[in-house]
Formats: sequence, structure tokens, C-alpha cells
Amino acid sequence: MSFTSLVGHSYGAWIALRYALNAPARVDRLVLLDPTNCFTGFSPRYLLRALPMLLRPTPARNAAFLRWETGGAELDPRWWHLAALAADFPAARPVAGPRPRPARLRTLKPPTLLLLAERSRAHDIAEVAARARAALRDVETATLPKATHHTLPVGSPPETYDRVAGFLASE
Repeated sequence: MSFTSLVGHSYGAWIALRYALNAPARVDRLVLLDPTNCFTGFSPRYLLRALPMLLRPTPARNAAFLRWETGGAELDPRWWHLAALAADFPAARPVAGPRPRPARLRTLKPPTLLLLAERSRAHDIAEVAARARAALRDVETATLPKATHHTLPVGSPPETYDRVAGFLASE
């Protein structure tokens, strides 16, 4: 059987976690970058701000939401262009499910690196870290300075990639 390491951000982290829980013999390492709906729910403030963009997306609404969440951080112009294009993307809903229960999380086998965005508005990072440490047997948590949920991964602090690479290479 072959093993793989998974790295996911936000909803991608939820997908990676669910896969690791459902196929434990196939995953040897797991990296979760500011994961959403894995250990806690979204901040109500975040959801209220996202609502106009979710109900009727437009390039202007997407940009306004991202400017709010990132605190106006300088991001690659190509990232802003991609966010604007997403407003016109077909409105297929992503496959989503419930947050894993703590008992289910305790069955997670692979060592996990949980990196949280210091300035994330998506959720309370202290609560995410505490719940992850309480539920997972083998988790390392760290906070990425000055990062927000939506500056990851394209605007990650430089040490992020070294941290992820070191974790994936460790035994």
C-alpha cells in the first residue's frame, strides 16, 4: 500500500482531514493550513460579512470581502484577478459535510501539523488550536505571524514553506 502526505488550506484542509480519517492506511502525514469546519465552526462575524458574496457574488463583493478579511494586505495582482473571476464561476456548491466529532478525530492516525493564521477572521484560532490538541493524538500547532485566512497560502510568511517541508520530511 502506498502512502501520501496531504496538505490543505481552508476547505481543502477539511477534505484532507476527512480523507485521512476515512483512509488511515493511505496517509502518513497531514498539514492543515487554517482549516475551516474541522475543529470549530466559522465565526458568525465572518459569515455575516461573507453573506452578500455568497448570495449574489460579484467581482466587487468578492474584492470587498477579501479586503476586509486580509486587512488590505498586499497580494499578488493575479490573486485578486482570480478572486474576481470566481464571482462568475458556475454556482455549483462544494461537497460539504459535518465537522468531525471529537471521538472521530481521536482516531486520526497520521502526525498532523496545524498552522493557523494569526489574524484569521474565519474563526477563533485559539479555540481551533485547543480543540485540535484535545482531540488529536499527534498534533503540532503553530501560528503564522501576520497571516490572515485569505492571505494563505499565496501570501504566507516565508517560514511557512520551510515549516511544512520540514514536517513532511521528518520521520
